[in-house]
Amino acid sequence: MRIDLHTHTTASDGLLGPAALVQLARDAGVTVLAVADHDTTAGVDPAAAAAARLGVELIPAVEINTDVDESEIHVLGYYVDHTQGWFQEFLAALRDGRENRAAQMVEKLNALGVPVEYARVRTIAEGAVGRPHVARALIEVGAVRTTEEAFQKYIGRGGPAYVERMKVTPEDAVRVILRAGGIPVLAHPGWGVRGELLPPLVAAGLEGLEAYYPDHTVAMTARFLELAGRYGLLVTGGTDFHGGDLATGVGIGSQYVPAEVVERLRARRTEKKRSAERRTPAGEERA
Repeated sequence: MRIDLHTHTTASDGLLGPAALVQLARDAGVTVLAVADHDTTAGVDPAAAAAARLGVELIPAVEINTDVDESEIHVLGYYVDHTQGWFQEFLAALRDGRENRAAQMVEKLNALGVPVEYARVRTIAEGAVGRPHVARALIEVGAVRTTEEAFQKYIGRGGPAYVERMKVTPEDAVRVILRAGGIPVLAHPGWGVRGELLPPLVAAGLEGLEAYYPDHTVAMTARFLELAGRYGLLVTGGTDFHGGDLATGVGIGSQYVPAEVVERLRARRTEKKRSAERRTPAGEERA
């Protein structure tokens, strides 16, 4: 049983469409898959349709990007009810911020003499725009050779074309995911997440840590498992698969994730559904 709870499609900055991603996952032996695009759930329904045909269990998810001081903090939301209008409005506002940010980055690149066009960036991004799309445009014009070089030379934090994103706090993301009926999980905590950030996130309702992740060492994984136990959190894991050399660059389904991870996620989802049913009178819609 292979499990991958962190993948991306062309709805955000992945290289494969939802159906193609699910097919690749199935071919790799993945039986439980979560599609967690950045600030959008547009890939969830087509991925779910493909998963139903191919016999793969699809977990609807999202990854909300936030900032704390000089660090990026990402919060995953599993089993979110993506049909709620207010939730889609929130995500749309984040995507609008992405559009403005990418356009400003292109302006800065042009001022540096780099001939990148925003129209091309928009074409590369089939869904929500992100910095990887700007990076691919930089590669196309020969300004850099790799995505990593694009971030290091131009669009990474502190780079000459870097632009801050729309400000959303990790606590905001946790609360939004909870309101949408989801399970909020801190993504790849090994990416420079300081220890003091965890208690306020737990207080806001954080329910899990992504302990199993390609960039985590054995010692880091052990540390996150210990922290999860201390705070009573679930653990999750996945490859952060985007395709190509983006993000971790590893193959889909290649990260070890124990079966009990999914069992506990399912159990938490069931608890939440029962709790919501007890709070909501028959025939009354949730706010």
